Amino acid sequence: MYQSFIYAITRTGSLLFGVIKKHLYPSEKDQILEIGCNTGRLVKKIQRIAPNTYGIDINEKAIEAGITSNLQVMDARKLEFPDASFDKIYSTHTIEHIPELTKALTEIARVLKKGGRAVLIYPAEPIRGLFCLLSSLFLLQNPLKVHVHKLSPQRLINDFIPGTGLEHIKSEFSFFPGPQYLTILGKA
Repeated sequence: MYQSFIYAITRTGSLLFGVIKKHLYPSEKDQILEIGCNTGRLVKKIQRIAPNTYGIDINEKAIEAGITSNLQVMDARKLEFPDASFDKIYSTHTIEHIPELTKALTEIARVLKKGGRAVLIYPAEPIRGLFCLLSSLFLLQNPLKVHVHKLSPQRLINDFIPGTGLEHIKSEFSFFPGPQYLTILGKA
């Protein structure tokens, strides 16, 4: 499913530009990474502020259809960047899809510079897969296979962050563009 072109054109993370900008504080000198960038719509917007913004996605077709530079096919569980490469990292509606989430968070900590910041946005689902029902039907997929985690800030803090090298800074809930959580992590 993640390799399909249809999946590549149906994700619209660029709606979250204002939220990312508000919480990530991008600046011109920052090295920034988006995990789960799709075709790079949000990367392109962030690059207007921070030209050294990169995006990765596991979907080869999404990267092939990319609309900006600095996009690579890559698995979040095995980031192909040197240690301490990025000042800031963000991800919108991606972490709920990653089977070995602790491994991905450990990789985020590894490539994040000391004092760096990671912003994660993920659905606030009362039932795992509930908010991907429509896209799951469109893609002919089981929604329980699309979202492999039902996450909340508490679950992220208790079950996935310990031992990764990241620390919780804050979390909040919002309704736009749908019920979702935002969690900010730091690397001490």
